[in-house]
Amino acid sequence: MSFTSTAAAPRTTTAEGTDPQWWRQAAVYQIYPRSFADADGNGIGDLRGITSRVGYLQDLGVDAVWLSPFYPSALADGGYDVDDYRDVDLKIGTLDDFDVMISGLHSAGIRLIVDIVPNHTSDRHEWFLEALQAPKGSPARDRYIFRDGLGETGEQPPSDWTSIFGGPAWTRITEPDGTPGQWFLHSFAKEQPDLNWRNREVHEDFLRTLRFWSDRGVDGFRVDVAHGLSKDLPANLPSQAELDATPKDGAHPIWDRDEVHEIYREWREVFNEYNPPKIGVAEAWVDSARRPKYASAEGLGQAFNFDLLEASFEAEAFRETVAFNLELAAKSGSSSTWVLSNHDVVRHATRYGLPPKADGEEKAGTNWLLNGGASPELQAETGLRRARAASLFELALPGSAYLYQGEELGLHEVAEIPDADRQDPTFFRSPGSSVGRDGCRVPLPWSSEGASFGFGPEHAHLPQPDWFSGHSVQAQDTAEDSTLNMYRRALQLRRELQGEDTLEWIELPGAEGSSTEVLAFRRPGGWICVTNFGEQAVPLPAGEVLVSSQPLRSEVLPGETTVWLREH
Repeated sequence: MSFTSTAAAPRTTTAEGTDPQWWRQAAVYQIYPRSFADADGNGIGDLRGITSRVGYLQDLGVDAVWLSPFYPSALADGGYDVDDYRDVDLKIGTLDDFDVMISGLHSAGIRLIVDIVPNHTSDRHEWFLEALQAPKGSPARDRYIFRDGLGETGEQPPSDWTSIFGGPAWTRITEPDGTPGQWFLHSFAKEQPDLNWRNREVHEDFLRTLRFWSDRGVDGFRVDVAHGLSKDLPANLPSQAELDATPKDGAHPIWDRDEVHEIYREWREVFNEYNPPKIGVAEAWVDSARRPKYASAEGLGQAFNFDLLEASFEAEAFRETVAFNLELAAKSGSSSTWVLSNHDVVRHATRYGLPPKADGEEKAGTNWLLNGGASPELQAETGLRRARAASLFELALPGSAYLYQGEELGLHEVAEIPDADRQDPTFFRSPGSSVGRDGCRVPLPWSSEGASFGFGPEHAHLPQPDWFSGHSVQAQDTAEDSTLNMYRRALQLRRELQGEDTLEWIELPGAEGSSTEVLAFRRPGGWICVTNFGEQAVPLPAGEVLVSSQPLRSEVLPGETTVWLREH
């Protein structure tokens, strides 16, 4: 698949001759900017902090960085409540700092994908402030989704809908004359009013934003809530129960409507104005069979596949997940994406160390860590051992691997965060049922000592546990068998061995009796990946060991271990 513009001559914002297919098998490292590195000492990570760690990213061996929101924001939702889409939050830098950062990344051969949040703005965005001062039915209000309330005086919300973060999905405003007024829709926090994508002005403003960052050298965009932009709300809104019962087959009132792809066709035209074309990756929590539409060459180009993240640590589950998603990628002409952790879910080192999920329990989210997150049932060593094996399995797969900051250090979820220090709106809007996502967003430990373990000169904006000392970059840098050095070795090999984005499942000789717990595949170039999902050791296949998730002794592959081998 080639994204070649058929319109005007493309503008070049990166080096000529850059492979337009670079993203197909890229290792992309997600940076949550406020928790990566703090250069100015205010306790919040910043762009200059990222620039100071470009050498670390280069040594790690990643191909690209995905930068979570860095825009001006009140942080009602970790930066996903955006005040201004074409600026940088002063607490983490300036546009000049951004330019220096992207120059440093590009000089190190690392591309940059930035988050864009098109489903909603913040309630501090100039458009929303204008809507609050404008009358009912005005063009300013038409950029959002305002409705009259129910009841004699409109005192009840337009529907009983619940937001993703808990609580009502409608909030009432006060009109300019001081009287109670209309209600606005917010699928997430009340500080995140949903945009009305039936308004042409909304389309045009986002096209301007795409060009603004593309002209600054950005290589692609991660699209937040990509399946939520298009909405078709009837005069009489369905109840929450009716909404939940409506199939998400392209005609749902809110989610994954077919016409959302008309928006992304416009975006693709903008992407193709550049040489090489920009890439988009959709965060679209949709039925798997509908994912290829988002990843098509006429649309964003890629879509996140969260299936491996949700799979249990079992050979059959991993094989079925991989086979199914490679088929989906073939349908779209894109490459698959693989994810084990990100800023929204419990880190996989912890997930794999928890008891099996009960029926109906949230698969990868925060409901596993209740009552402050303390869990005496967590088997930390087992979780880390399985996480290393799963990560090495993931990095051997054809397609893009999206890594989350800190997973290369084997970090667990930070459970011991006092309620007074929590920041995630899901914690405040779902009291007693979820501790939120702060546990995977705690600032990284760079050194083994110091007020914030090298994150910055002072304390970090979320408290770091004492055990971070042994997981720091400093503690792992020279330790041959550390998780950090396993990632470095695997990412280096991934570049050296990379061929066509295909694999061949293989059965190993001598694996009788353990075949249900061992998964192996061959990649072009004569190397294989073997994962033992069981607890008991199995015979180690013949071949040159390239990298292993655990130390190998004798001629056996330990339980819960992955190895890459070059075939003889």
